[in-house]
Amino acid sequence: MPNVVVRSQEGLRQEITAGRHRLVSDEPSGAGGSDAGPDPYALLLAALGACTSMTLRLYAQRKGWPLEEVTVELDHAKVHARDCADCQEPTALIDRIERRIRLRGRLDATQVARLAEIARRCPVHKTLMAGVRVADDVSLAGGPA
Repeated sequence: MPNVVVRSQEGLRQEITAGRHRLVSDEPSGAGGSDAGPDPYALLLAALGACTSMTLRLYAQRKGWPLEEVTVELDHAKVHARDCADCQEPTALIDRIERRIRLRGRLDATQVARLAEIARRCPVHKTLMAGVRVADDVSLAGGPA
């Protein structure tokens, strides 16, 4: 049984089943969707933000630190690489995620610095930084025609 199943619905709306949970993804109205849910990049950012927050909460809890709340704000953009020799080419753009982590609690500067290090070790962050290889298997549903 796969971890996540995505089924197309009307227009660009997608029904996502993750275990016993159901979500909807869509594109904004201006991009041809009906804005019934977050777009795929928002879901990617949500995965990184959730993983970051969970990782920090678990670490602080294990250490007995007074971390009360973690808020992770994320943005995604296509930007030019700093060393771009030919920045007019569309392929010269790279994906950039900005992640702002806000901590609430009676933490000292050493604890905050350590939590910043731990944030870079969250599993989703490590996966994104390492690069992802997607193995595709495309076939007709129900077998050949």
